[in-house]
Amino acid sequence: MSIHTNLRRIGSALATFMLVAVTIGVGGANAATRSEDNSDAKLSEQVRHELANLPRYGVFDNLAYTVNGGEVILTGQVSQPVTKLDAETQVKHLPGVRRIENDITVLPLSPFDNQIRRAEFRAIFSDASLSRYALGAVPSIHIIVDNGHVTLEGVVSSKMDHDIANIRASGVPGVFSVTNNLRVA
Repeated sequence: MSIHTNLRRIGSALATFMLVAVTIGVGGANAATRSEDNSDAKLSEQVRHELANLPRYGVFDNLAYTVNGGEVILTGQVSQPVTKLDAETQVKHLPGVRRIENDITVLPLSPFDNQIRRAEFRAIFSDASLSRYALGAVPSIHIIVDNGHVTLEGVVSSKMDHDIANIRASGVPGVFSVTNNLRVA
C-alpha cells in the first residue's frame, strides 16, 4: 500500500468519525431538549393536579399556569387570599420545580361582589342545559367577579351553551359588564 492510499483511508475514517460525532452531538442535544420537554410536560400535569385539588378552589376562582424548564408561573384570580397561598405552597414542593412566580390576583373582598357571585351561580347553573357544568369537584365554568364586572372562564361543549351562559350572566341585576371567555371543546 502506498502512503497516499493510507492517507485517503485515514482521511475517510476521520471524516466518518466526525460525521458520527456531529450526529451524536445533535442527537444528544435533541434528546436533551426532548427530555426537558417531557419533564416540563410531566411537571405541568403535576401542577394541574395539585391546583385542581386545592381545598378552597372552586367555581369563583380561576387558576392557570405555565411551566418552562422547571419554572412555574401561576396566574389567574381567586376570591380568597388563602387560595393564592395554598396554590403556591402546593406547587413549590413538587419535584422538578426550580422557581415559582405567583402572579395570582386576589379579587376584592366585597359583600357586593359576593352577592353577584351567588346570583350568577343561580342564574347560570339553574338553566337546564348548563346545570351539568356545575358537577364535579372543580366545575368547568368559573365565575369571576371583580368590582361588579363578571368574567366567565372555562370550557363548554357547544356554542349554544357558550351563548346561553352569556345571556344568563348578563341578566343578573347589578352587573356592570360580562366578558365571556368560555371555550368550546
